Amino acid sequence: MLFSYTYVPHQMEKMQRFVNFIFYQVWCRAPKAGSFDLSLFDANRSLKEVMTSFAYDHTQAGDRFSSQVQAIYQSFSKLSRSEIAQFKRWYSGNNDLEKVCANDPATHLARYTDIAANHEDLAAQLGIFFKGLYSQSLLDLAALRTKIGDIDDHYQRFVQTNKAGKCPFCGVNDLLGEYHNKREAYDHYLPKVLYPFNSINFRNLVPACHHCNSSYKTSKDPAYTPKDPARAVQRRAVFYPYKPAAQSIELQITLQHSDIARLTSADITLQFGPAVVAEEIDTWKDVYGIEERYKAKLCGENDGKYWLTQILDEWENKERTPEDYMRTLRRQAKTRPFAECNFLKMPFLEACGQAGCFVKRS
Repeated sequence: MLFSYTYVPHQMEKMQRFVNFIFYQVWCRAPKAGSFDLSLFDANRSLKEVMTSFAYDHTQAGDRFSSQVQAIYQSFSKLSRSEIAQFKRWYSGNNDLEKVCANDPATHLARYTDIAANHEDLAAQLGIFFKGLYSQSLLDLAALRTKIGDIDDHYQRFVQTNKAGKCPFCGVNDLLGEYHNKREAYDHYLPKVLYPFNSINFRNLVPACHHCNSSYKTSKDPAYTPKDPARAVQRRAVFYPYKPAAQSIELQITLQHSDIARLTSADITLQFGPAVVAEEIDTWKDVYGIEERYKAKLCGENDGKYWLTQILDEWENKERTPEDYMRTLRRQAKTRPFAECNFLKMPFLEACGQAGCFVKRS
């Protein structure tokens, strides 16, 4: 991840607080609380108003939410004290995204498959419930929306704070910003198809460009290594999208020859640093297809190959030497690394210079 987002508090966080109450104060107390009724929500007046509306207004999404809360309550009522304690550890772990990303060994991370090992039916119930929490048909219900606000408003506030205008996962693609009336999709960093408990936690919701979200990451699990018959699947560290002081990524490029017209991905070597975040970098490259995408851009007629044409044109037509051009570019890349892909452009042109590509054509 090239840079981190600044987290933006918003009224929509109240939805996660509602879910926290349902989990800890309703479901986890089910074994000793007796039958299910609306009095279980007395300690949270706002949530009780929502649940009451859902119970009597007969909206399809509201009915579904209410029935799922009750069904899971009944399943929790059959759990032992030790099983409830395990679910609490899982719930806490899945919602502590910073520790999950750091691969903290004390963090109890749970996928649906982990829960299904001993609670198959409950895992299925939780899957239906938590995957549905991000449904627009639910979030748009008036009884809920008046309490938690609107996700489009969250996005507008988000991009007013996070003004880079570029996807932090690739640095290449633009993100829709405050002057657009549309928004980017929010990626579930821990995929909602794999993980319960955090599908409406905004620490796990990160705007990403279409290619990062839908073409490359899809439902890849950033917290675990890919399945490989030759080795065991294991936890791994990953960049935390809201880390306050993110580590800057270093990139060096080497070219195998100077014939840029014939440049292919096989002719390019990328080296990433620093070593202190090597594991996070490896995860990032795997999840987002970074090497393939960067190499493809460097080989592009209107990207890498054009960047070299620019520097040669400046030399031939304006008598501006490559050294002068690179001096300006280094300054620009330092202050605006993601403008015009300067973070890629600068090391690529440095590699061109080292490969002997700076040859005056006239």
